[in-house]
Amino acid sequence: MRLHQLTTGDALASLASAPGGLSSAEAERRLREYGANQLAELQRKPVAIALLQEFTNSFSLVLWLAALLAFLMEMATPGQGMAKLAIVIILVIVVSGVFSFLQEFRAERALRALRRLLPQHVVALRDGAAVEVAAEHLVPGDVIVLEAGANVPAECRLIEAFGVRVNNAALTGEALPLARTTDASLAQEWIEADNILLAGTVLVAGRAKAVVFATGMRTRFGGIARLTQSGGEEVSPLRREVARLSRTIIALAVGIGIVFFLVGRLMGIPAPADLVFAIGLIVAMVPEGLPPTLTLALVLATQRMAKRNVLISHLPAVEALGSTTVICTDKTGTLTQNRMSAGLLLLGAAEHEVTPGALVRGDHLTDVYRPFFLAAGLCHDLARGAGAAGQPWLGDPTEIALMQTAHAALTELPTWAKVDEIPFDAQRMRLSCAYETPTGRVVYCKGALETVLPLCQRVLTANGSEPLSDSIRARLVDAQETMAARGLRVLALAHRPPESPSPGMEDALVFAGLIGLEDPPRPEVSEAIRRCREAGIKVVMVTGDHPRTALAVGRRIGLVHSDAPLMVSGARLRDMSDTQLQLALDAGEIIFARVGADQKLRIVEALKHKQQIVAVTGDGVNDAPALKSAHIGIAMGIGGTDVAKAAADVVLLDDNFASIVAAVEEGRAVFRNIRKLLTYILAHNMAELMPYLGFVLFRIPLALTPMQMLAIDMGTDSLTALGLGVERPDPRNMQRPPRPVGEPLLTWRVGLRAYVVLGLIEGSAAMAAFFFTLHRSGWQYGQMLAADDSTYLRATTTCLGAIVLMQVINAFLCRSDSRSVLATGVRGNRVVVSGVAFGLLLTLAIVYQPLGNALFGTAPIDAGVWLIIVPFGLAMVAADEVYKRFLPAG
Repeated sequence: MRLHQLTTGDALASLASAPGGLSSAEAERRLREYGANQLAELQRKPVAIALLQEFTNSFSLVLWLAALLAFLMEMATPGQGMAKLAIVIILVIVVSGVFSFLQEFRAERALRALRRLLPQHVVALRDGAAVEVAAEHLVPGDVIVLEAGANVPAECRLIEAFGVRVNNAALTGEALPLARTTDASLAQEWIEADNILLAGTVLVAGRAKAVVFATGMRTRFGGIARLTQSGGEEVSPLRREVARLSRTIIALAVGIGIVFFLVGRLMGIPAPADLVFAIGLIVAMVPEGLPPTLTLALVLATQRMAKRNVLISHLPAVEALGSTTVICTDKTGTLTQNRMSAGLLLLGAAEHEVTPGALVRGDHLTDVYRPFFLAAGLCHDLARGAGAAGQPWLGDPTEIALMQTAHAALTELPTWAKVDEIPFDAQRMRLSCAYETPTGRVVYCKGALETVLPLCQRVLTANGSEPLSDSIRARLVDAQETMAARGLRVLALAHRPPESPSPGMEDALVFAGLIGLEDPPRPEVSEAIRRCREAGIKVVMVTGDHPRTALAVGRRIGLVHSDAPLMVSGARLRDMSDTQLQLALDAGEIIFARVGADQKLRIVEALKHKQQIVAVTGDGVNDAPALKSAHIGIAMGIGGTDVAKAAADVVLLDDNFASIVAAVEEGRAVFRNIRKLLTYILAHNMAELMPYLGFVLFRIPLALTPMQMLAIDMGTDSLTALGLGVERPDPRNMQRPPRPVGEPLLTWRVGLRAYVVLGLIEGSAAMAAFFFTLHRSGWQYGQMLAADDSTYLRATTTCLGAIVLMQVINAFLCRSDSRSVLATGVRGNRVVVSGVAFGLLLTLAIVYQPLGNALFGTAPIDAGVWLIIVPFGLAMVAADEVYKRFLPAG
């Protein structure tokens, strides 16, 4: 027989223990054998290695190569400014790497939070005496003493229990405290036995002695810790897309660089100049400013989300939220308000059905059915709280709801002395309390109707108590079923007045009525569910509650509309194969009820195998593996454990499902904004590429130097690109379906607009300005100019200025990928306006200040030269308007 199926004596014997516990010597021996009662930390890569990896991604490797070549060129041909270029490139790598590194090691934070949940010390019996020992020194066979409020430090089998109730919510999701007993259990699985205490749970009432049978990583708690640490962290869609974009652009840049280096050699360009050209071409094609700009845009998006009660702890989750196709959500506290309240009262023999809000102190109902309200207010195990300054009662939310109902009906509750109690347990499913009153002893009882009704002989009616006939019993059972179908948790209340003595405390009771308790849905949730449907997002309820309760709540919030939604219980899910589960997930409406932590994780994995982008909510320790495995893990900020918050990407500050929908809206805006800033950046990359093509193909001076390109990429364009990354969400975003799985950031439409519609015209403007300056100075085709020639310096400066001015126009065009610039205007985004102003001021400093001239190889130019840009700017606006008219974004 298993441990939970044994008697207390046999359970102790099976662990070679005794009621007085272990001897100190034996405890030491077992500690050496079984190890400390703590969570083991899995091997993690060293911090230095993790940091190094951030500096060796695909973008960084190409830039390291460019920096190395630049240093070699400086050594071969000093004075060309290649050393400055190399230093700037290295600074770009460092900035991007540090931003990424700060997002690592969240699993270690989750582990530290798990450890904080376990108690530090516990009272154990050693050598027959009670001593306080460190919780990590507990071993199998130790007998420990627990009081109400204590955290359970290890897996234990009860050997003494007095009114013990335990809250397993952190591990199982069950919100209601459960009674525990020392009796041998008939359950097949030990985790379902009512004589077992699980590590990491809380004793909410009573006192107990228990023998430890599992410690550390051998506990269910330890199993969750192992899943949390070893579960593969899902790569967000954004990271995948940026990595794919990086590979595409790098392959293109390196390939073009090599091809044109070989072309240059064939055309007789000296090797040093040809190498400078190749390095410049690679730098021109690689958007060095994209990684840091993207990171900063995500940071600003997180600040905007925080104003909507959404705290982002993992930056890529910002965009991943916008890609979400399925949300797996808890019920209690997320869809509902996480507070129990009375929803319906059925008084006496089903003669009166009233809502608690209809109660008026001193009216006819409260007078006639006073015993009902006294039973609700006196039959409990609540403790006094902080009074008026805080929660007046502490304990079971169900009993608090009953107490509130009693206070709503009665002026005040009597202060009689409680003289006896038969505590609630899973077998009895009822609680009885006896009070000594001025007129004699009175008994109050509450519990499940099926256990209370057989004890009753009479029923309270408007005319007093009457015999309880079979027909009345049948009506009461029907009333219970009706209330339960509405999702209410139904309790029966009874009493025995002083004038009805009985040999047994619970004999000859008078049935007083039924009370239906509910956890009200949040008022905003119905609208949020509707918006999810409109946005093409499927919502799946995954709860530990009873299926009937879950279904009733689902109907109330609009999650369920059909007559027969698919209901999958934890027991049924256990019998399903992975294929059956994936097929079940095709159902239009599906609810999972009575599911455990491993099952929640399994649901997430099944959805991922169906190529869904999954967001999952959770608040307990048991939710941590699923939160970590999902594309987006969402923890509750108010009711969530530290473990859940540390494992999640997102924390809801108000525990509200509606906030998830707001976050999805922001996330969708982020992806579209990333495309906008990508279009903006790639357009000037095309403009930077054209001078190098002209240099090698047409033997003209290089119109833009590598340092000047970096001045654009990391200077004049940086703040403007950031502004495009934080454009406000378009309300139409939530009327569109989620972005198709696998759709890249750089689509053919984005490439066409960036490189051809915008970039080609911008590059033409830059080259036109360059040639205009050369010809004004008497330059002839075929004439090569020295790097420090004043004509060459002015010409490259004009090219740089032309790109900056065209980028100003480009910034306002890129604010929308579908609406006309006449509709978006130049106002509405202060960051873009500030970025434009900053870029222009920086350009003036580079062009007209000696320090700028020295750093970037520029020279002052005439003000009239800037007018060359006007026709090209108008042409770019016209071309983009045609593009938006015939090829708008979806």
